[in-house]
Amino acid sequence: MHLRPNAFLAAIRAGHPQIGMWISLSSPYAAEAIAGAGFDWAVLDMEHSPNELSIVMGQLQAFSSFPTTALVRPDWNDTVKVKRLLDIGAQGLVFPMVQSVEEAQRAVAAVRYPPRGVRGVSNSTRANNFGRVSDYFQRVEAETAVIVQVETRAAVALAAQMGAVDGVDGVFFGPADIGADLGHLGQPMHPEVWDLILPVARDLIAKGIRVGTLVSDPAFARNLLSEGFSFVACGMDSSLLARSADSLLATMKA
Repeated sequence: MHLRPNAFLAAIRAGHPQIGMWISLSSPYAAEAIAGAGFDWAVLDMEHSPNELSIVMGQLQAFSSFPTTALVRPDWNDTVKVKRLLDIGAQGLVFPMVQSVEEAQRAVAAVRYPPRGVRGVSNSTRANNFGRVSDYFQRVEAETAVIVQVETRAAVALAAQMGAVDGVDGVFFGPADIGADLGHLGQPMHPEVWDLILPVARDLIAKGIRVGTLVSDPAFARNLLSEGFSFVACGMDSSLLARSADSLLATMKA
C-alpha cells in the first residue's frame, strides 16, 4: 500500500486555484455533511472552536471518503500538538499567528522527521494505516502541506521571507486579525485591511510564493482567485448554519 497523494498540494503546485471551506462545528456528522459538497480543501479549526484531538480525528475520517483535502489548524505552533495531528492523518497544517522566519522554520521542523526536523517517530498510526503504507516515511514530508498564517502588520512585512522558507507551501493572510491590528476589530473587509494585504500578496505571487485567505464574500473570493491567489476559503460551516437559520425564520415571519 502506498501513501495517498495530497491533491491540494498537487493542485497549488500546478497552479490550479483551490476553493475551500472553514470547519468549526467540531462534529464528524457536520463535517460529513460539508464533505459531500466537494470543496477542494477544508480546514478543521482548533484555534477558535472546541475541537480536541479525538473529535478532529472523527472529522478526518468523515472527509477521507471524499476528494476534499482536510487540513487542520492547531491552536498554536506547538510541536507536540503537530506530531499528534500528523499521526491521526492530517494532510497538512495551517499554523496560526506566525510572526517570524524562525517561527516558520519551527513549523516546518515540526512536520519533518530527524535529521531534517523534530517529529517523533511511530511505526503504527492512522496516518500510515497502522504500518501498512510501505512508503510513508519516504514520501510523507512531500505530501504534507505547511501553511503559515500572517495576522499582524509586522508579520505581513515579513511575509515574503516566511514564504521563502524551505518547506513552507503557502502564506495565508488572516484579514480578521490584521484588521484588529490596524484598529478595525470585527471588520475584516475594511478597505485599509486589503490595501495592506493585496500589494504584499501580489508581490508574493510574482515571486512564485503561493498565497491564500478566508473571506465570506463569494464575489470577493472569486476575484482573489482570479488575481492569482492559490487557495481561498469562501465560508465557514457555523456561519452558513446560522445565516440559513436566520433567513428561514425571517422568511416564515414575513
